Amino acid sequence: MDKTTEIKAAVFDQLVSHLQAHPEIQNIDLMIHGQFCRNCLYKWYHAVAEAQGESLSLEEAQEAIYGMPYADYKAVHQTPASPEKLAALEKIHQTKK
Repeated sequence: MDKTTEIKAAVFDQLVSHLQAHPEIQNIDLMIHGQFCRNCLYKWYHAVAEAQGESLSLEEAQEAIYGMPYADYKAVHQTPASPEKLAALEKIHQTKK
């Protein structure tokens, strides 16, 4: 691996660690403000692994990003979204169409 790839991998690891350390930052807030969330990260992680010929299940990708099984994360950390946040997210989805 070249130095640039090592740096990018380390930055990605720091981002994942930061998100794991801050579960109070809800996925919907990430989507509204950054137009990506932990779900996007695990899907990208899975897609890249598959593209490189690595066998990785979606569940393994979720655990790599969430730091625990997805169902456990949701049960412990996910809070119900307000109607305002749901409307803001829907507006983002509509503008992408």
